[in-house]
Amino acid sequence: MAVHKINPVEDSRWEEFLQRHPKASVFHSSGWLRALQRTYGYEPVVYTTAAPGEELKNGLAFCRVRSWLTGHRMVSLPFADHCEPLLASASDMKIFVPFLQDQLKRERWRYFELRPVGSQTLDEETSTRLGAGEEFSFHWLDLRPSLDDLFRNFHKSCIQRKIKKADKEGLSYEEGRSESLLGKFYRLLLLTRRRHQLPPQPLAWFQNLIDCLGDKLAIRVASKDGQPIASILTLAYKGSLVYKYGCSDERFHSLGGMVFLFWRAIQDGKRLGAQEFDLGRSEPDNAGLIDFKNHWGASESRLVYLRFPRPQPQTANGGALMRVAKQVFGWMPDSLLTTAGRVLYRHIG
Repeated sequence: MAVHKINPVEDSRWEEFLQRHPKASVFHSSGWLRALQRTYGYEPVVYTTAAPGEELKNGLAFCRVRSWLTGHRMVSLPFADHCEPLLASASDMKIFVPFLQDQLKRERWRYFELRPVGSQTLDEETSTRLGAGEEFSFHWLDLRPSLDDLFRNFHKSCIQRKIKKADKEGLSYEEGRSESLLGKFYRLLLLTRRRHQLPPQPLAWFQNLIDCLGDKLAIRVASKDGQPIASILTLAYKGSLVYKYGCSDERFHSLGGMVFLFWRAIQDGKRLGAQEFDLGRSEPDNAGLIDFKNHWGASESRLVYLRFPRPQPQTANGGALMRVAKQVFGWMPDSLLTTAGRVLYRHIG
């Protein structure tokens, strides 16, 4: 069976297909793809067995990443925590994987990468043709129970008490997509990334997400006496609410700002009819973040990215280079740190 290539940003069949497919997420949407294209220059591509003019029954979404620094590759999808192959059946991959392997040779990609949510997406034969890449913990919270039942399932001291603490402290709440809210979010993001010794994502990325996703995106800010202390950015799509970015001022962590914002997001999700809260991926060595998500009563699973060819193990030298880079980032003034983010992120998608 032939495989065809379409532009998901321009072909109206893509969005129509996403509305029908039960595993479609906000990361598949033309809005997410358009923001990637505008910010980083990535080329969005969908491979499908549907001929031109035919209704789509399957599709694998990729971005073509061209980089002199990290190599040319196809990623499904950059900066997305996950991106399920949208199939009619698991046997579709027996068509797509050989096609992608052939394209890799023809176009001299360094690799192609898939980011399925679960291994059940792929049959055993297909999985053996690909190699396991990065691995994360993945959390999601079932929002179908009542708010009272959800609250009772939260960790008593780590979540319930902090929600009550935030109420006692009189934290204020703002939500929207205004330039003012984006400014508050980005200032907190810069503080957080500096704390982690990493550059922030470019401001243009968030501006483009707002422009391309519209009311699917919400910036949520918690403040104490007019001082922003925590912020999260969430995305809504079909029956899912997605936590994508979070940041805070560590001087005010004791006030429970992040817990306060997650609780408001859960309440909003329930009001809008969301059935799940996608809490995203966590690095396996980030025990604090994993515990934080578990304390909400969220379900946890392994998220394993798949690559062809199989990725090579990271060397000790690579880890040493990252440690040196973090030290450099930690000493950079804000202007240079944000410039580093604008330069580097297009190479690491």
